[in-house]
Amino acid sequence: MKHTTPKTLLWVDLEMTGLDPTKDLIVEVAAIVTDWNFNELGRYESGVKQSEAELRRLFAANQWTASRPETANEIARSLTSPAQDEVEAALLQLVNAHVKPDEVALLAGNSIHCDRGFIKTYWPALEKRLHYRMLDVTAWKVVMQAKYGLEFAKKETHQALADIEESIAELQFYLDKSKLGKL
Repeated sequence: MKHTTPKTLLWVDLEMTGLDPTKDLIVEVAAIVTDWNFNELGRYESGVKQSEAELRRLFAANQWTASRPETANEIARSLTSPAQDEVEAALLQLVNAHVKPDEVALLAGNSIHCDRGFIKTYWPALEKRLHYRMLDVTAWKVVMQAKYGLEFAKKETHQALADIEESIAELQFYLDKSKLGKL
């Protein structure tokens, strides 16, 4: 089998009630499709409809999310958002608009393995359109901070679209600071 590198990156960030895809829920998603020069080809952003009672229960059970000011906004947005299957359909439409049917998109973002677990659990059709490899900006962060003392200043808004835009900017920062950005 010939090794092929995906031509597009699917940058994804999810906001969830916690980090366990077996019991937590997705409340917000943002996705940006780029080429390898980080030129934006398309984007999608949405809340994900969930039960208000379930959201309140899950957020309250999580010490970190219970104290976040964004939690009330995420609950309110979720109540008026598209259903889980509609969000997956819209994400697939985005991928299909920029990735040929016989190709796959490379999932990219910060700590993207966590988001991948939720995608696998809640959006299996989207999971099938993804390459088995992922581009995790967090791995770059660990190397650049530990080896070179470089740190990208993030705003940490915990809003999906802003987090995605920061992930793209962060990887570009590391590439620009290394000789890799000059090849």
